[in-house]
Amino acid sequence: MDLENQKRVKEFTEQYGAENIVVLLGAAEGEAAGLAAETVTNGDPTFAGPLAGVSLGLRVYHVCEPEVKAEFDEAVYDEQVSMMEMVLDVDDIISEMSDIRNQFCAFKD
Repeated sequence: MDLENQKRVKEFTEQYGAENIVVLLGAAEGEAAGLAAETVTNGDPTFAGPLAGVSLGLRVYHVCEPEVKAEFDEAVYDEQVSMMEMVLDVDDIISEMSDIRNQFCAFKD
């Protein structure tokens, strides 16, 4: 997650409260999604950005996770995501995201 996005997430969290923020990711690999998810839950693991050492505990999901996918209009999802979903290792992404949420998310649904 780039430094500007870290800054935005931190500002939104300060403005609206962590309990009111959900971060939605779309990274193409489980490892990349996991790194971004860890950044918004436990803090920037590279200690390079605004979230270095800042544990926000935010809810974080990937667009391909079933509980998120179910929230989209099916036609919109098909048009915007389904082609990419066919080449993703969705199981790996789901596993990575679940692990990060279980470890670091302060808000359980």
